[in-house]
Amino acid sequence: MTDPVSFGQVKVEIDAGVMTITLARPEKKNALSNAMYGVLADSLEAAEADPAVRVVVIQADGDSFTAGNDLQDFAAQATGAFTGERHVLRFLKALANATRPLVAAVQGQAVGVGTTMLLHCDLVFVTPDARLTTPFVNLALVPEAASSWLLPARIGHARAYAMFALGEAVDGATAVAWGLANGSAELGDLRARARAAADQLAKRPLGALTVTKRLMRDAEKIAALMDTEGAEFAARLQTAEAREAFMAFAERRAPDFSKVG
Repeated sequence: MTDPVSFGQVKVEIDAGVMTITLARPEKKNALSNAMYGVLADSLEAAEADPAVRVVVIQADGDSFTAGNDLQDFAAQATGAFTGERHVLRFLKALANATRPLVAAVQGQAVGVGTTMLLHCDLVFVTPDARLTTPFVNLALVPEAASSWLLPARIGHARAYAMFALGEAVDGATAVAWGLANGSAELGDLRARARAAADQLAKRPLGALTVTKRLMRDAEKIAALMDTEGAEFAARLQTAEAREAFMAFAERRAPDFSKVG
């Protein structure tokens, strides 16, 4: 067992073959900054290279899994103020390329990438009050993480479109019923439920698990779609619609898209 290591607002621990990655920015509902994405990507890449890691658990402190991308980062990209590497792209690629089983424990809000990352996890457990949302269009943006294919493939076009275009939330019970999650547990039991599943996986033959996961996923299609979505996402960030969305957020008002297009 390794002692938990804190990398800013992300904690990483390895115990009995399980790497546990914990989002630790509860005061901001675990909104994901560029630096946090970098640690997440590094951790998933390290798990792939470490023979001691057989399973990865992703969880979060506080009452929310994640409020999604830090909107200040989005706003900086929309205005051209951000010029560094976008680590979110590394994180999404690491998710897509992960051969280790991924287990998620989700409570409260799971916004944007907080939901789309679950489409790359092999087992997902949620609290009854979980709220999974993909409100990209609300910010004049488009889906990412290959979710434009993975989400409708999982729950059907009509439900997926309502989540994308209307920002409709899916609660914990519905997430289980629709196949977005494996099971539900109260907050006090959530981590134990996810850890118990991870421990079971850690005892299984890793080679067989790896091939099973590969056979269940169209890796080439996922990678290609991520690239396409990423280009569209970056382009949308530079539009007048996106500037209006982020200006409205900063000014705490409803956006008016009728005058832009």
